[in-house]
Amino acid sequence: MNNKIFQTLLLAWFDDYGRKDLPWQCHTHPYHVWISEIMLQQTQVNTVIPYYLAFMQRFPSLDALASVSVDEVLPYWSGLGYYARARNLHAAAQIMAKQGYFPDTLEALTGLPGIGLSTAGAILSIAFNHSQPILDGNVKRVLTRYKGIDGWPGNRLIEKKLWQISAQFTPIKRVAEYTQAIMDLGATVCKRSKPCCISCPLKATCHAFITDTVAHYPVARPKKIVPTKEVFFLMLINRNRQVFLEKRPSKGIWGGLWSLPEFASLETLQSSYLVPALAVQKQVILPTQYHVFSHYRLRYVPVRIDVDTATDNITEQINCAWWEIERVEALGLAAPIKKLLIQLNQGE
Repeated sequence: MNNKIFQTLLLAWFDDYGRKDLPWQCHTHPYHVWISEIMLQQTQVNTVIPYYLAFMQRFPSLDALASVSVDEVLPYWSGLGYYARARNLHAAAQIMAKQGYFPDTLEALTGLPGIGLSTAGAILSIAFNHSQPILDGNVKRVLTRYKGIDGWPGNRLIEKKLWQISAQFTPIKRVAEYTQAIMDLGATVCKRSKPCCISCPLKATCHAFITDTVAHYPVARPKKIVPTKEVFFLMLINRNRQVFLEKRPSKGIWGGLWSLPEFASLETLQSSYLVPALAVQKQVILPTQYHVFSHYRLRYVPVRIDVDTATDNITEQINCAWWEIERVEALGLAAPIKKLLIQLNQGE
């Protein structure tokens, strides 16, 4: 199949079956496209929708986002994961606001924090109608199956080959619709598991379908032993039903978010300056829970300690504060911490 036929079949399928009512599809302004593309990185559409709507209501424009501190942005990312995205989003917004315009070239866009080649390609094609290829996870899956590309797509040489194929298939006309179409095909038909091959407009010339090897593509990442890290989270509660939280460093896991104090062992937690022995009323070691990151598995043990004091003196430490339990959901919190505090508020 030549490139023109590939494009024609895909666009005809999109016209009939593609998604056209997602919140960010109502606006093709570069700001809306950018926000949605960043949120959709490694995150499913259904998860993104409520976050996108809340984010856009609070920050309806580039200037609105650039004019606030990152602390005001993080609560709207709480639970969405990959928090560097939010920090980069805010940093890029401030750069663009200072420049006074939204860039419309590949070089300028990829020079901004958090915008790689595929995200830039999506912005340029959807918002500016420039013929620019993309290569997100959905597109990689479609192309590896269609062309029968062996090798893990994350491999540098395989990825380079996929970029070349993506560029060859990207049209000059209707490029915005084409970009939406190939992402939609990967998300709704050429799915990771249980793909709907019978509904695919490209099945007649798809290598994986013809050779009955759909399950083989894309080739899985080479298996790697994922280490487990264990931590203890201190849930220090005072008599005013306030919980003590610390703000994490701006870089690293959960950067810039509020969190429960973290310790490597129960002994170090109990001997911490945060636990005034004479004021302790009750200590409960709660059930162990788990959270999976891309490169390790976190095993965490919440330890609840109730103290009969307001304990204002420890707030003299930098980047820490007592927060009313009922108010913590408004903070920027990582998903496991948010879950623990919601359970705490509900008395579980």
